[in-house]
Amino acid sequence: MRILGIDPGLQTTGFGVVEANGSALSYVASGTIRTHKVAQGDLPGRLKVLFDGVREVVERYQPSDASVEIVFVNVNPQATLLLGQARGACVTALVSMDLPVAEYTALQMKKAVAGHGRAGKAEVQQMVMRLLKLAGVPGTDAADALGLAITHAHVGQATARLNAAGDLQRRASAMYKGGRSY
Repeated sequence: MRILGIDPGLQTTGFGVVEANGSALSYVASGTIRTHKVAQGDLPGRLKVLFDGVREVVERYQPSDASVEIVFVNVNPQATLLLGQARGACVTALVSMDLPVAEYTALQMKKAVAGHGRAGKAEVQQMVMRLLKLAGVPGTDAADALGLAITHAHVGQATARLNAAGDLQRRASAMYKGGRSY
């Protein structure tokens, strides 16, 4: 299984491609898609660069699956909205290439790669380097993208086995209880 990980960002989007053969992982490629040549106020232009860049990566490396980081809500709502639009452009590019897309939070990725959710950027970079036996430390955006691909390699296979074992759909009657959704 060849997995493409995407760490979306409006200025810099990281990508990482790994090959998973059972539990063995091997590095294929990684890098960034940058929108700095487009005027900062030209949001549609930046989104087009991301969309086209992700499609180019898919065409070049031919992944079978993709994983994308889920956007978290931070203290600046405007930044969250812009990041969400960048993420949407990336997901749309992946889906337009008929790739199945899995989504993971930064916490899930850090737990899968470093063993705990409070890992810093440097720790994620070091663990990705060790897990993929890289000669050097990847950049932060590429390391996060590779971490998402690694996460999907482990979690995605387990989820596929669970889904094959039986129907795991939530019951509609238990979806809302005491004002909480499950």
